[in-house]
Amino acid sequence: MSVWLRQHGFALGSALVHVRRAPGSFLFNILVVAIALALPFAGLTVLDNVRPMSEQLSVDPELSVFLKQDLPREHAQGMAGSLRAVAKDARIVFVPREEALGELQNKNGLAGVIDTLGDNPLPDSYVLKLNAFQSAAQSAHVDEVAEQLRAIPGVESVQVDSAWVKRLAALLGVLRMGLLLLAATLGTVVIAVVFNTIRLQVLTQREEILVLRLIGATSTYIQRPFYYTGALLGLCAGAVALGGVALSLRPLNTAIAEFARLYASEFQLAPLEPLAMALLLALSAGLGLVGAALSVRRQLARLS
Repeated sequence: MSVWLRQHGFALGSALVHVRRAPGSFLFNILVVAIALALPFAGLTVLDNVRPMSEQLSVDPELSVFLKQDLPREHAQGMAGSLRAVAKDARIVFVPREEALGELQNKNGLAGVIDTLGDNPLPDSYVLKLNAFQSAAQSAHVDEVAEQLRAIPGVESVQVDSAWVKRLAALLGVLRMGLLLLAATLGTVVIAVVFNTIRLQVLTQREEILVLRLIGATSTYIQRPFYYTGALLGLCAGAVALGGVALSLRPLNTAIAEFARLYASEFQLAPLEPLAMALLLALSAGLGLVGAALSVRRQLARLS
């Protein structure tokens, strides 16, 4: 175990020595990689702030079930059992056609229009509040319940009054997919930058590598410092990207506060949790390690 630690300690020290030899080039590469990482990190921060808000919405979808116009009142009032058999946990309220007409007449500007119609054109209806659905992710079940209600004899139509919940869930899904594609694209950019950086470093140390081979150094021993260089590049770039995103939240929150105030909200963007930041730093270091591994193996194979 001590030998293994000594070998990795030497490799890390060798990587730091090479970084100190050309600090300007290393810092420039950190900046390039950090810019590529900042975009998906910022998108992840925004989604992380929006996701709890969407999941914690108190969503009580309402279904308006309109009965057929010629359905007798006794039959209409007796349909509550059939509706409850479909929507077991729903709160069911029967709305007579006379009550619906009265509510419509009480609305400003509609009383005169309703009077010209003569007979009441509205049917008896039921309002179902499906309090079993507590999040946007479960809103797809509303359509299933609506289809079953439409199949009940005597039902003319069913109107879903919470389609906005499904639109919100669909929008978040599109944003997640877009962020995933963006992260995959920019992750490839990070690997390419590290690949080119390590390639140049291998070429710079070509004679040193040849000497090491002559004295019997293994390929793993030669490659290890380059692995640490790539991982350090990714790790430092990830830290710079996270720092840049965190600093940008303050001006963004100033603009968001003015907009949220119009909706009586105090929504603000918060930085990622420490665990999420640690995972992103590990991912950044991993991308750097992958780029370094691909590059150093290719270049050492050419030197053989």
